[in-house]
Amino acid sequence: MAPKKTSGFAETIKTVIYAILIALAIRTVAYEPFNIPSGSMIPTLLIGDYLFVSKFSYGYSRYSLPFSLPLIPERVFFREPTRGDVTVFKLPTDNRTDYIKRVVGLPGDTVQLRNSVLYINGEPVKRQRAEDLVERDGAGKFRRIPRYLETFPNGHAHHITEATEDSPSDTTDVYTVPPKHYFVMGDNRDRSRDSRFLDEVGTVPRQNLVGRAEFLFFSVDGKLWEFWRWPDSLRFERFFKAIE
Repeated sequence: MAPKKTSGFAETIKTVIYAILIALAIRTVAYEPFNIPSGSMIPTLLIGDYLFVSKFSYGYSRYSLPFSLPLIPERVFFREPTRGDVTVFKLPTDNRTDYIKRVVGLPGDTVQLRNSVLYINGEPVKRQRAEDLVERDGAGKFRRIPRYLETFPNGHAHHITEATEDSPSDTTDVYTVPPKHYFVMGDNRDRSRDSRFLDEVGTVPRQNLVGRAEFLFFSVDGKLWEFWRWPDSLRFERFFKAIE
């Protein structure tokens, strides 16, 4: 009986190893899950959202691999991001931290904000007032935040929030996007550290792109591990929702 037990244990270990390798392969070449820990992409993404990112959308770089192994020189099977894509990338200032923002400027574009209105290549981006976003603060009080429908020149439309129009980041210098780089911004324009902040984020190199955010698969208003609160905290209306 001893040899059979040993053989059975070896098969179990082998199965576990195969499962891990398959999971790593899927995360590397197909889809990888991410969660949203901050409010920089409100109203598109909320704190507590869980989403899948397609790794094949822009091809692959070292940052597509586990532990960012330097096995890919720059990028292979590359496809250019589209203006308006919600993109996960490695923060250029440390090449380790995952950030998620919206692609606003493509290589060679000029980008500027004037009194919170976005200008791309010298032309204002269409912005239409929408219904206010009702948000609950840390004290449990509700407040209304102005929301706008922003439409890029390519027709891509998405909502943004803009509480003020006179903060230091609401009017900027003109940024010119370098070759093989992208200008990214959060949809929560007053609470997003993005390409406007050159020392903290700056423009994103092509190599740092991880993938495009595709759809939500889970969302909870609270801590994930507090499962006893799920009947009240799960946002079922956000499950399997496409990201636009």
